[in-house]
Amino acid sequence: MHKYIRIIDFGSQYTQLIARRIRSLNVYCEIVPYTKATEKLDNTIQAIVLSGGPASVLDANAPSIPLTFLENYPVLAICYGAQWIAHQLGGKVLQAQKREYGKALLHKTQSHPLWKNIDFPTIVWMSHADSIIELPENAYVIANTDDIPIAAFAFKDRPWIGVQFHPEVSHSEQGLKILENFLDFAQCDRDWTPEHFIETTITAIRSQVKANEQAICALSGGVDSTVAATLVQKAIGNRLKTVFINTGLLRKQEVESVLKHYHEIGLNPHVIDASEQFFSILKGITDPEEKRKRIGKLFIDLFHHYAKMLPNVHYLVQGTIYPDVIESTSVAGPSATIKSHHNVGGLPEKLPFELIEPLRMLFKDEVREVGKALGIPKHLLMRHPFPGPGLAIRIIGEVTPARVQLLQEADAIFIQTLRETGWYDKVWQAFAVLLPVKSVGVMGDQRTYEHVIALRAVYSQDGMTADWAKLPYELLERVANKIINQVKGINRVVYDISTKPPATIEWE
Repeated sequence: MHKYIRIIDFGSQYTQLIARRIRSLNVYCEIVPYTKATEKLDNTIQAIVLSGGPASVLDANAPSIPLTFLENYPVLAICYGAQWIAHQLGGKVLQAQKREYGKALLHKTQSHPLWKNIDFPTIVWMSHADSIIELPENAYVIANTDDIPIAAFAFKDRPWIGVQFHPEVSHSEQGLKILENFLDFAQCDRDWTPEHFIETTITAIRSQVKANEQAICALSGGVDSTVAATLVQKAIGNRLKTVFINTGLLRKQEVESVLKHYHEIGLNPHVIDASEQFFSILKGITDPEEKRKRIGKLFIDLFHHYAKMLPNVHYLVQGTIYPDVIESTSVAGPSATIKSHHNVGGLPEKLPFELIEPLRMLFKDEVREVGKALGIPKHLLMRHPFPGPGLAIRIIGEVTPARVQLLQEADAIFIQTLRETGWYDKVWQAFAVLLPVKSVGVMGDQRTYEHVIALRAVYSQDGMTADWAKLPYELLERVANKIINQVKGINRVVYDISTKPPATIEWE
């Protein structure tokens, strides 16, 4: 068993980012909810990280774990975790006069290994309502901010550190280096790599799938399902049966393009054209959650029908990744649900298959690194993320063949222009959205009353946060003119400048 860091999740939306940052430093880590913090203990745990969380340690039912569990490990306690340790050991935590949220300037008050090669003062990201006003015995302050006197602390008699800020978010300018310093302080093994992930995952799949059993893989054309299928194929060979379903909700000429790419890398999926069935189940449906669930159910039904024609198919492979899980369900603790995803929230309670989700613990950039190590071509790995429900959640309101065709044409113009101008590889994701409104326009001296398209392009590192892409005005003008002139039925184009949070990347 590989040595690792156990991250205890107290419900922070940032918990998975802690894992992402630590893994980027070549240290393996696993997240467990605080309710299961002490399960499956062995000598492979090298250190403990306590996450932040939305609760107050002053609440009667505040999340908690046995304090004695931590005694044998180096500990980094973040935000709520830091307040919890201080409170448990006799320090004082009070509700602050004002919530500290956003960037703060951190000042070093005492030397500590956590500050090795850190330039002070440094900007860190705060997000807390409670503050530690008095430390427990044998603890001492190692940093403060202009607003709080205890921003970080350590102990004289144990290898525990508490920080009030969030080093895991990109807004903390030297946060990654601070995390790296903790790993050195805890003397963690730094041998976690994409190659090691591939090796251990293939071993796990082979132990899960018996010699006489087969698996069926839901190929979508995206990076995640492509990497997942390649991994499973390496594990069980031709006992993996791949299926590509044409939902009618894909981008323009996506089917032909996807099949060409799959043949290049040795994946030869069975193709099912179910366009009419998908349009039928979406008729009259406008609620985005209902769209997702209906699409997810039909996917499973189609897989099940195909699988029944094959011998001994017991497994369904999916390209589920961390952001899907985080936003769909509190699988790794009490973090809040944001929305259902096709790969997660759309699945029925009684699944006719056992799931294989080899990428479930990875972020998108990690998936790409694994794909690169597997030898998957760059042009496949660098494709922008595309949602499982397809254009159904980029059409606000009812989904019809006519509306899909409108969106396909507009989206194709946007993506092609980004490629031609070199912007496609500069942004994380870009797409068009068909809005459920019409607007008045003038074309050829005649009044028009036609659809509105919204363009969306964002920068991101892992899909957890995103900033809108500052595309050149000339590029936006070029795209808008092409769409309005070439796509009959659209007379207005707008650009989405929302960040995540508070908005999500997709509109639905």
